[in-house]
Amino acid sequence: MKIPFTKAHGARNDFLLTWRDELPPELTEMTAASIAICERNTGVGADGWLLMSRPNPTDGSADGAIELWNSDGSRSEISGNGTRCAAAQFYDAGHTGSALRIATGAGVKHLQLLHRDGNTFSFEMNMGQAHIEQLHAEVEGRDATILNVGNPQCAFFVDDFAFDWAALGAKVERLPRFPNRTNVSFVRVVDRHTVDVRFFERGAGVTMSSGTGSTGAAAAALARGLVESPVTVETPAGPLKLRWEDSNILLAGPAEIVARGEFYWTNL
Repeated sequence: MKIPFTKAHGARNDFLLTWRDELPPELTEMTAASIAICERNTGVGADGWLLMSRPNPTDGSADGAIELWNSDGSRSEISGNGTRCAAAQFYDAGHTGSALRIATGAGVKHLQLLHRDGNTFSFEMNMGQAHIEQLHAEVEGRDATILNVGNPQCAFFVDDFAFDWAALGAKVERLPRFPNRTNVSFVRVVDRHTVDVRFFERGAGVTMSSGTGSTGAAAAALARGLVESPVTVETPAGPLKLRWEDSNILLAGPAEIVARGEFYWTNL
């Protein structure tokens, strides 16, 4: 069968996007399909696969909806970078105006288009509120904050990255204390407005950046009194910008459409 896709990335966190009404009708094994299409060597390759729904004319609460499948075949509530990629696709498909509302597994998210240059976009997205579950928690012998920003986060505070943080992230993701698994970030505070972060994402592994991971890292640092708004999150793919309006967190970052095509898949 042929599965059409658009490929986009938000700060090198890459996603495949498919309109739900363009899925082959015989496609029923979504877990297997998401693993296959996201596979780096035999598939198209991505951190996740977003199924997009066009606006429902009878529902005025959103301009469209997305459903996120991780590269390991699991589901996730939301991706900040992925939602910006979906926003780019909505605009490329004809959405007009500076505001866009996208329904996600973590509720309707509001985005503002800041800039567009062809297939390259910049958006600011309201990430909602951070819910701190444990401000100071000992996890695998290290200092962490456990919180939720639409999906679960475990943010470790570190002095440097001179240890196998990826292996620790893989272990922490699946600890019994996180029954739905968790995203893991490693946070180095640079100054009152800057943190440097590495990411191990639930269902995807190490990623170059993460929108929700950046939100969780900055929110955890703010809750500990280590930073103040606005906060720049330095990632291996470049900076993401966050600011607070009351208790709501707004995240600004890029999205770029890089390819379109068809994935040829036979579920064996």
